[in-house]
Amino acid sequence: MASLFESQAPRPLADLLRPRSLGEVVGQEHLLGPEGPIGRMVANGRLVSMILWGPPGCGKTTIARLLAEVGDLAFEPLSAVFSGVADLRKVFDKAKDRRRMGQGTLLFVDEIHRFNRAQQDGFLPYVEDGTVVLIGATTENPSFELNGALLSRCQVYVLNRLDDVALGGLLQRAEAEMQRPLPLDDEARAALVALADGDGRYLLNLCEALFALHLPAPLDSAGLLKQVQKRRPLYDKSQEGHYNLISALHKSLRGSDCDAALYWFARMLEGGEDPTYIARRLVRFAVEDVGLADPEALHQTLAAWDVYERLGSPEGELAIAQAVIYLATAPKSNAAYTAYNDARRVAGETGSLMPPKHILNAPTRLMKQLGYGKGYAYDHDAPDAFSGQDYFPEGMARREFYQPVERGFEREVKKRLDYWSKLRSERKRGE
Repeated sequence: MASLFESQAPRPLADLLRPRSLGEVVGQEHLLGPEGPIGRMVANGRLVSMILWGPPGCGKTTIARLLAEVGDLAFEPLSAVFSGVADLRKVFDKAKDRRRMGQGTLLFVDEIHRFNRAQQDGFLPYVEDGTVVLIGATTENPSFELNGALLSRCQVYVLNRLDDVALGGLLQRAEAEMQRPLPLDDEARAALVALADGDGRYLLNLCEALFALHLPAPLDSAGLLKQVQKRRPLYDKSQEGHYNLISALHKSLRGSDCDAALYWFARMLEGGEDPTYIARRLVRFAVEDVGLADPEALHQTLAAWDVYERLGSPEGELAIAQAVIYLATAPKSNAAYTAYNDARRVAGETGSLMPPKHILNAPTRLMKQLGYGKGYAYDHDAPDAFSGQDYFPEGMARREFYQPVERGFEREVKKRLDYWSKLRSERKRGE
């Protein structure tokens, strides 16, 4: 129970507006609604352990608190950032005592991915025997950050970042609580929602700061930006945000969507990504997805990387943007990439086969006696500078790894290969 002094202490707006029922939680109807998995769970009166995965400010902690209330469970919150094995032992001991008295415990672990593998294993027996209902909250992909054994005992639910409608609803609640409108015009109000970037808690903190200003006239969007600090986009260069955005950039380039590719490139820069990492990935794209359909793509990406190394930020970033545009608008072919992978696979299967003797050098008398170099046809002496000899190992059938596409420069390459294949067949018939 809160003391007299605690009840009179000022509370943040985000805390004042914390939902009092699951129905008041915004933006997560897909989970909490009557047809949602958690909604059905509540209706059936049976909670199971779960992992709530979603961005900051989407309601993970609030949902856990409310589930403890509807399930008549003791709520035990822990933060993996500040807690260790000793804290977990205390919680488990109290949970066992409650269980003997007929009450269950909901253990909420914020940032559960911060616990190491051994600490995560410590949950297993208590989750498995029902001593606690575990609700773990994480902003990181559970597939990468949590033990498989723990995941197998928990349902994983993905929470949405709050959309503009949900954030607009929070603005209305804030104004009702404060009994006055926010000091913003319509354009600034939309800008405030954009600044929150899907984070409800952050939005309410901004509202609280604006209510405290007591301005004589509403702010426009320019005035709003002077009063509040722009939020840096949610992006972790070492975690899933990093891999999601580089995947989005790569696939936009592959899909020849120049505008989307530029957008994801800009998003990565706004998030603080190292431009040299992006430049390196563009070089990879040039050889994997453009290939010989446009050999100039490789030169363009290497040049952009070199320009960035010479100029630095922000001037050098324009060279990388130019390479993004070039790659997005270039003809695409993964024929070289596919051919390389097929050749590696076959080489692994036939790695002990010797080259045919006629293409081996014979620098010693013994090697000549063994037939090294015998019968080799010097291509420059043949008609069209093409002998048509077999260069694969003896006993191995000829393979065609490289299948150029009918796009860009590879169209010309394909004509050459078809011509040589025709000559090879003719000369083989003439032997």
